Amino acid sequence: MQTSYNGIPVPENGEPIQYNDGKYTVPDHPIIPFIEGDGTGRDIWKASQRVFDAAVSKAYSGKRSVAWYEVLAGEKAYRQTQNWLPEDTVKATVDFRVSIKGPLTTPVGGGIRSLNVALRQLMDLYQCIRPVKYYAGVPSPVKHPELVDIVIFRENTEDIYAGIEFREGTPEAARFIAFVNDEMLKGTKKKIRLDSGVGVKPISITGSKRLVRAAIAFALREGRKTVTLVHKGNIQKFTEGAFREWGYEVAVQEFRGDVVTERESWILGNVEKNPGLTAEQNAALIEPGIEFAAKEFGEGVVAEVNNVLASIGETHGAGKWKQKVLINDRIADSIFQQIIIRPSDYSVLATTNLNGDYISDAAAAQVGGLGIAPGGNIGDGYAVFEATHGTAPKYADLDVINPGSVILSGVMLFDFLGWTEAARMIESSMERTIAQKFVTYDFERQMQGATKAKTSEFATRMIENM
Repeated sequence: MQTSYNGIPVPENGEPIQYNDGKYTVPDHPIIPFIEGDGTGRDIWKASQRVFDAAVSKAYSGKRSVAWYEVLAGEKAYRQTQNWLPEDTVKATVDFRVSIKGPLTTPVGGGIRSLNVALRQLMDLYQCIRPVKYYAGVPSPVKHPELVDIVIFRENTEDIYAGIEFREGTPEAARFIAFVNDEMLKGTKKKIRLDSGVGVKPISITGSKRLVRAAIAFALREGRKTVTLVHKGNIQKFTEGAFREWGYEVAVQEFRGDVVTERESWILGNVEKNPGLTAEQNAALIEPGIEFAAKEFGEGVVAEVNNVLASIGETHGAGKWKQKVLINDRIADSIFQQIIIRPSDYSVLATTNLNGDYISDAAAAQVGGLGIAPGGNIGDGYAVFEATHGTAPKYADLDVINPGSVILSGVMLFDFLGWTEAARMIESSMERTIAQKFVTYDFERQMQGATKAKTSEFATRMIENM
């Protein structure tokens, strides 16, 4: 471990977090790197750090503290080092394992595609975790935002984040298209147009299963009742559809005693309602219209019924399945409607990358928007918590932006460290401050009788409310 990174000395009043055998050891004074972020990130970080330090001090009476350590990325890094993401910054986030960052600019005109993507890929932060929860008083466009309490586990390294693309008109694109058209699609009516830009969408067994495994483990740990696999498998059967199938495999092979799939719940529930039900009758209930399907299909469903009853009838039957975590799946476009009209039916979503990107922002819109939406990027032994919104450069240094996204990302960080007392103190003080209608302009303009607060003033009121 280095004594300085990017020429900035490591704090002497802290210790690094350790990770061994799948477990973190967190000292009372951990060194935690931070990237303040570009644009409004400067205002937001200053406010957030004051909140974090106050909560830790109050929660632990000075026995614990965070040794914050600035590392460089984005515009600040480029100005000082002519590098958007210096190697020392990556080393520091690896060496100290747990860090937090504000929003970063994606460089214009080439170079690295996205600093956020780079950090996630370099440390294999395969879980993008986005909790979406309503805080009383936050303005919302829906009638019952209080019903929204969803944690989204988005796969964070594959799909579009793999970044495999070829620009239209380049030799690489021409070679790729020629190979697909002349070899892979030979003898079919399918063809890629020659003037196309092309990209590859990889979704692997490894990436899919470890993401779903993390989502189910979280649901069991936190007492959540459902895990929903979100996919577009009705169209993309061997990528999105495979994600669904691999997700179910993880559930029934690795968590058998603790979970029940939706189809299993139907089969078991049908028997509970009518103990004399035959397998054929049960099959007809879970697959309406089965009599019109091919004989082989019908026989397969009957075999499925018999297998479920034989394998888990004793352990999950007689209503015991109702105490298990329910594993189901939903088509990606359908879930947008579902979380609006039936949000209480959904608790944990496990998604592919692009679907998770869309659904995270759509869910956040119901509970105050991205200004108050936290996020965490988790790998095996590493974690980076971050604001989920952009840099809003026209508001930079004006002390007006809502710091909620970074503050609640800090809540995630403290929960991750096991410092739950500090996490709850921050969360409750934010809710109390919002209930007092002392809010930044984004909320003030939507709340009758509210007082418009500066970023720094909102943080000060939060500290007073702890």
